[in-house]
Amino acid sequence: MGPVVSVFWHEGQYGEGEEWQVVLKTTEHCYAELEAYLLQNHSWGNPEVSATPITAGSAGYLDWLDRTTKN
Repeated sequence: MGPVVSVFWHEGQYGEGEEWQVVLKTTEHCYAELEAYLLQNHSWGNPEVSATPITAGSAGYLDWLDRTTKN
């Protein structure tokens, strides 16, 4: 999604920039592996990687998510 305007403090200095956001969907079981991959492969030293739990959803979608993220 984007671009979005980012306003931040970095290394003691105020900054503004343009960023793009991505939404990735996975299960709690697979989150740690996904996070490790993103942190290892992102060009920034400290990219935003965060999780928002899915607390509800259609049965069909939640079943699909579970089936397609199994190792």
